[in-house]
Amino acid sequence: MGQRDLEAALPAGADPRRHARVLAQVHEAALSGRKLPSRPRPVIDASWQRMRRLGLDPDGRAAAPVLTFEQLEARRRASGLAKALPVLRGGLISLAEQAAHIMVIADAGGAVLWRDGSAAVRRRADGLGFVEGVDWQEEAVGTNAIGTALVARSPLQVYSAEHYVRAQHSWTCAAAPLHDPRDGRLLGVVDLSGPASTVHATTLALVDAVTRLAEAQLRTSHLTELERLRGFAVPLLAKVGGRAVVADEHGWVAAAAGLAPVDRVALPTGLGPGRVWLPAYGGCSVEPVPGGWLIRLTDNEAAPPTRVVLDVRSPREPELTVAGAAGTWTHRLSPRHAEVLYVLASHRDGRSASELSADLFGDAGRTVTVRAEMSRLRRHFGGILGAKPYRFADDVEVVVRRPPDPEAVLPHSLAPAIRG
Repeated sequence: MGQRDLEAALPAGADPRRHARVLAQVHEAALSGRKLPSRPRPVIDASWQRMRRLGLDPDGRAAAPVLTFEQLEARRRASGLAKALPVLRGGLISLAEQAAHIMVIADAGGAVLWRDGSAAVRRRADGLGFVEGVDWQEEAVGTNAIGTALVARSPLQVYSAEHYVRAQHSWTCAAAPLHDPRDGRLLGVVDLSGPASTVHATTLALVDAVTRLAEAQLRTSHLTELERLRGFAVPLLAKVGGRAVVADEHGWVAAAAGLAPVDRVALPTGLGPGRVWLPAYGGCSVEPVPGGWLIRLTDNEAAPPTRVVLDVRSPREPELTVAGAAGTWTHRLSPRHAEVLYVLASHRDGRSASELSADLFGDAGRTVTVRAEMSRLRRHFGGILGAKPYRFADDVEVVVRRPPDPEAVLPHSLAPAIRG
């Protein structure tokens, strides 16, 4: 696992009470339009600006649950988070109870699905409306660790008056996003919250570590499922003959015949039986099998795609749509891959590894990382991406759908490329 940036709230060696007083002065100055005595952290500053653009009331009332019990149960089942619960509870509940905190798990839409921990803190949270079934996105309750982590897509601690809504100033929260290791999709956010007096710089590191353990457990479960599919796929491919692969519903390859082995094939959203064009293989026929798909390469190659649409209007679900004579399909992208593809769409003549590194990281020297990312992308979308330099194929029309105000809605990882 790579190193992740941790947005802890307290500067090293800072006195929490004194720092809270400074934050309160900064908050009041920001809301009144006066000159700020000091700048809030960039991630907090950006969030406050979003709240002002939304016209959110900093003196807003307690939030109210937006989900009925039946809706809450449905969101829990659909979230993909239930399998991670044993690891999360095992790693955080005991600490939460001892340290006067509660553990809160929200889905990718910001809905609070589970809440556990200190009974006294749960009662305090009730007064804020910080309960199961409530919407805890930024636009609903202001700057907070859960909602802001959903936007920033990175671990984050929010302390005292860093919260936009004054009613939350007596709280400290530390949250980390949790992703599905099968496709990189954001599943939700894991959070530890408690009274501001309990703030500690190591809380965020703990939440992040346990969240990563949960992701590792999900990855292990997926590998077990893929191994079961492999036991079915190998004899099936021996019977079928020809060039074919068996992949699970996320495109992870269990077995292949007559083809160079790859880890994963990019599959369109809503894939169904029939003919389809896949960037990795061209024209294919697809048949359902238990736990996945049998994908056979057809003898008659389908025409390559003629149009690609990169949609980055949604910060949480960027998508790539490929269209041509063989049909149209859509694939959900990770923010990083959306960022790379946006840069390439902006430079149709192509970018070298060092140029891409400068575009993405502001540092031309991170070429190893760039080449690794491009290798992954070209395994998925080799039919529309070229190399030396990295670029979209010359005969493909590329359309980008971008938000009207990137600063307002895009996560910080994607906004720089969109602004450029």
